[in-house]
Formats: sequence, structure tokens, C-alpha cells
Amino acid sequence: RQHGSVLIDRADYAALTGDRRVNDAALWLAPGATPAQAIDAIRALPGSAGIDLGTPGEIRQLSLSIFDRSFAVTYAMEAVAMLVGLFGLSSSLGAIVLARRREFGMLRHLGLTRAQIRAMLAAEGGLLALLGALAGLAAGAAISLVLVYVVNRQSFNWSMELHVPFLLLAALIALLIFLAVITAVASGREAMGIGPVRAVREDW
Repeated sequence: RQHGSVLIDRADYAALTGDRRVNDAALWLAPGATPAQAIDAIRALPGSAGIDLGTPGEIRQLSLSIFDRSFAVTYAMEAVAMLVGLFGLSSSLGAIVLARRREFGMLRHLGLTRAQIRAMLAAEGGLLALLGALAGLAAGAAISLVLVYVVNRQSFNWSMELHVPFLLLAALIALLIFLAVITAVASGREAMGIGPVRAVREDW
């Protein structure tokens, strides 16, 4: 796991692995000593020019930055997936709106205004985006659980704690719904531009 350590006698390690190199070492400071003082003292020793020194905080920050760079491609793929999803939603809603021109024309005859029909389209687009986001959250949560608790343990013999960024996910869902509403309203502009009489004349 990611917590704890394993201690083994150096002679046993060398006998088991054949590795007699010393690549790194950990130092525990005496009470009252600071990391800066220890680093300065080590650098003052002869032959210490090639030694890389770092505190646990610096090593952790370096590791996190490496992970962030590794996942930058993932974030880019998420943005592309959002754009593709919005394009698909726009195309689907555009086709649906064009197919429902007569329905909208009849609603206009019944007294609905263009603003009310646009609000209906916005609600439909928002609900579609919400359903898609919930389905995506369920699928993503399932994949995350498999990766964290199954794949990592079987492939790398270690696991990590599962952290769910609730605020980020909520913000992304709100952004998706907002963009879907705008897309739905924009897709219905062409159908809304047709007069109610022209929209239903083929049904007479």
C-alpha cells in the first residue's frame, strides 16, 4: 500500500537481488534540527556535489507535479469529449426541432409564444444533459472503483485512496447543463423563424 515501509538487512537484499548500489537514503533529524540546517551541513561535506537533497514535502510536490503533467492529456481528452457531446446534442436537437415544426406551429396556434417554446426546448436540452451527466457519473464511478481497487492491486501491487472531487464534478455538470440549454435554444432558432401558418399548412 501507499503507507508504511519494509526493512531488510542490506546483506540479505544484496544476496537476493544482486544489487549492491546505494541509490538513495532517508535521514531522520534530531530534535530541534531543521531540514535547511541538515541540507547545508551535508552540502558542506566533501564529495557532496552530486547528491540531490529534498524534504518530504518537496518530494511529494514533485510527485504531484509529475502526476499533473501525466493527466494533462486526460483533461484535454475530457474537454474534447465535452465538445463532441455538445456537437452531437446540437445535431440531434436540430434534427428533432426541424421534425417538430408542425407541432410547434400548432402550439403557436393554441396560444404559446415563441419564448414559451424556447423555454420548453431549453428544459428538454437541460434534462437530456442532466441524464447524460448522471449516466456518465455512474459509469465513471464504476471505472474508478475498478482501477483503484482491482487494477492497481493486481498490476502494480499497490493501491491508493479514492478521492471524489464533488465541487469540481458539480461545477462541470452545471456547465454542461448551461451549455446544453444554450445549444438547444440555438438549435431551435430556425424552426422558430417559421410562421405558425406555414408550419402547419401541410397538415390541413
